[in-house]
Amino acid sequence: MDLFEKEGAKNNTNEPLAARMRPRALDDFTGQEHILGPDKLLRRLIESDKISSVILYGPPGCGKTTLALIISDKTKSYFERINAASNNVADIRRIIDQAKKRESLNGKRTILLIDEIHRFNKAQQDVLMPDVEAGNPVLIGTTTHNPFFYVNAALLSRSQVFEFKKLLDADIIKILRQTLVDKERGLGKIPIQMDEDALKHLAKISEGDARRGLSALEIGSLTTPATKDKKVHFTLKVAEESIQKKAVVYDKDEDGHYDTISAFIKSMRGSDPDAVLYWLAKMIYAGEDPRFIARRIVICAAEDVGNADPQALVIANAALQVSEFVGMPEARIPLAQAAVYVACAPKSNAAYLGIESALKDVEEGKVLDVPDHLKDASLDGYAFGHGKGYKYAHEFKDHYVKQEYKPSEVKYYFPTEMGYEKKIKDWLERLKNNE
Repeated sequence: MDLFEKEGAKNNTNEPLAARMRPRALDDFTGQEHILGPDKLLRRLIESDKISSVILYGPPGCGKTTLALIISDKTKSYFERINAASNNVADIRRIIDQAKKRESLNGKRTILLIDEIHRFNKAQQDVLMPDVEAGNPVLIGTTTHNPFFYVNAALLSRSQVFEFKKLLDADIIKILRQTLVDKERGLGKIPIQMDEDALKHLAKISEGDARRGLSALEIGSLTTPATKDKKVHFTLKVAEESIQKKAVVYDKDEDGHYDTISAFIKSMRGSDPDAVLYWLAKMIYAGEDPRFIARRIVICAAEDVGNADPQALVIANAALQVSEFVGMPEARIPLAQAAVYVACAPKSNAAYLGIESALKDVEEGKVLDVPDHLKDASLDGYAFGHGKGYKYAHEFKDHYVKQEYKPSEVKYYFPTEMGYEKKIKDWLERLKNNE
């Protein structure tokens, strides 16, 4: 990247506010303390200019690309940036070829930032592997998609993966406050009188996306006429219009929104359909987003009902899709039907507890190798013993045969006596007793 191009971009007042307010140094970066806090690995790598290939993934507007650009300012390496949505294999080969020449001529390595790396297909990602493994270029990939599904395993094994979390409301508020006083890149030259409830509304509705909050702040500030005292009064109404989402007012205190959805979920879990309908009515009357309500019903159906009534998740998901299709006010009807069904269904959290326990084992390093007889035997896999000895369950009585499916005796799923899950429990016990 050309030095003058970088410097010029920093002061380009024609850029959107969100682009102008990108932090330029690590100390100005907000959020992601779990990977960028003092003495954290990623921070140490950046500060020592020893960055190796990394994949940064997380939701939009949480700072992935911003951090990559901070690295570009701090590193002594040559920095290239492309976007997987608009660049192709020819661009990658050109950059790799230039990186090799640059290293051979002056010993300078290249850092290659690929935004939206998940958009590259397998062949495009394969082009990167040999040179990324050799350390030139050093890859920084950003993605909103889980890289373990969208990035080649071979490329992942040559990179460190860092997960970004969505920003907290407090983080968004901090960024917005900095923008209001920054006279160089922000809105500090505009006499803005920001109401506290407007600031909190922008932060809450941004849902962890700093870009969204800054865009709304810019729109509201530039389109709101000044009052007689020559100040731009940024009220809650201006905030609602700027971000196109109504403030949900349940109670006088700001916790009403969270308290109400909490009561709604706990009432479903507690099998009280009357309480469920009341809290649902309160949210609908306040103008809550029906998709927000539907998502909570879906989660409750999976977490709290589970296999005690598998139909609960089907109905909850149908309500989510229908509510998006018909919109309000009609969406209140399928939402009510689904919420009441979940409330009245028998309850079991056995599947939820099972996946939490299994995830804990994986996170703590208890990663088990796949047994050879379960491995993929396609292509030349069978020659390496893959698939040998595998027993096809449908060829045996009750379509079941005892064999090793994981090299450990640990159990995760403990079905209960509730509803349909009792049938599952009885069936599993019958299979094991007839082995």
